[in-house]
Amino acid sequence: MPPVQLPLSKQLAYACGMAGWSTMTNIIIVMLPYFYLPPNNAGLLPLIPQLLVFGIFNIMSIITASGRLIDAFFDPFIASLSDKSNHKRGRRIPFMQWAILPAVVFCALTFYPIVRGESIYNAWWLTATLIFFFMGATAYIIPYNALLPELTNTGQERVKLSSLQQVGFVLGIILSAMVNNFADLVEKYAHISDRDTAVQYTIWGMAIFSGIIMLIPIFAIDEKKYSNSKPSHLPLLPAIRKTFQNRNFKYYLISDFSYYMALSIISSGLLFFITVLLHLPESMGGALMGLMVLVSLVFYPLVNYLSKKVGKKPIVLFSFGLLSLIFVAIFFLGKLPISPKAQIYILVLSASFPLASLGILPNAILAEIAQNDAKRTGENREGMFFAVKYLFVKMGQTLGIALFAFLTVYGKDPGNDYGLRLNGICGCVLCLLAIVFFSRFKERKADRG
Repeated sequence: MPPVQLPLSKQLAYACGMAGWSTMTNIIIVMLPYFYLPPNNAGLLPLIPQLLVFGIFNIMSIITASGRLIDAFFDPFIASLSDKSNHKRGRRIPFMQWAILPAVVFCALTFYPIVRGESIYNAWWLTATLIFFFMGATAYIIPYNALLPELTNTGQERVKLSSLQQVGFVLGIILSAMVNNFADLVEKYAHISDRDTAVQYTIWGMAIFSGIIMLIPIFAIDEKKYSNSKPSHLPLLPAIRKTFQNRNFKYYLISDFSYYMALSIISSGLLFFITVLLHLPESMGGALMGLMVLVSLVFYPLVNYLSKKVGKKPIVLFSFGLLSLIFVAIFFLGKLPISPKAQIYILVLSASFPLASLGILPNAILAEIAQNDAKRTGENREGMFFAVKYLFVKMGQTLGIALFAFLTVYGKDPGNDYGLRLNGICGCVLCLLAIVFFSRFKERKADRG
């Protein structure tokens, strides 16, 4: 019996889950370097010493990488359990419901260092909290994204649901960028004079709010009613091997990895670009993210229309190209012959179309890859496809944060900002790499409709 088509109210409920976990993961990306290695004009205490290991890597780079390394082994494990599940409520929802509490708790505890000052003990604490946060987030994200191809039947349905999902994702980006704005309100109305404490209270509140909205798809969607997926019987290692044998998936994976690494550089560096390169107040971060998202929403109907007319691949390639130019502009921020506000607004508005298209289309493309593979092999391994994707997404995000943190060694303060500018060059190279690999992706005409 075919599944019932997912109504709009349930699609919106599904998108709420994305908004929740996006908020928490982006709080980590946006605030981690700024909280632990702040510029000297931020009003925050440095909490981790800028020590180099092997003369190359600073401690922050190693911490973020180690947290994701543990997570790298956990992703396919969760995906395999989810794909093979015979739970009476479905393959995905039961995993999602138990993942929320640990994700919320460890997201907040990440910003509670043991020592109020530079200390190696803070590095150990940060490593532990990040590992447990990533594991909790993974147990929600992997089953959640595996639902996308299972709740849709056509290419256009996938693009539509992916569009709503992306709205949730960018709302999470906006909220995470407004941590300092909310912290200002906490300082004012709670009469808290210590900036670190105000930020910590803010993150607790945002993490709890994220957990609440992550519950919405769990209660709103009857997985058995709206999905007819069948459990996979492949063991873990053969499932991983067969997933990597898909040629299209490999090209998709490398380009997606490059994009998320580049995006993490922007997210991690936004507050630094605003306060150090342009000498503007940090509170502008949330407003700029909000503007970028609102403008990107205008492009959503256009992206949906063009994906049907010309296909998804040309739009993705164009977006990577535009994003590479935006990264070049980051290198010159503060040196252009226009006002600092004009520079950042032009940059943000230019990024709106890539944000829309690269947010909507990749998940829809992956859903098609997974469904086409299921038709060809007879094995429903949607969870494994999304697990491998998000393994590479997390690796990209982690290496993006690590690269940003590493480059701060070469300057992150007003008058000594070369390390921040180098991020623009690195981001441009990553986008060009994404173009090279995704140009080899083969899109079927049948996947446009």
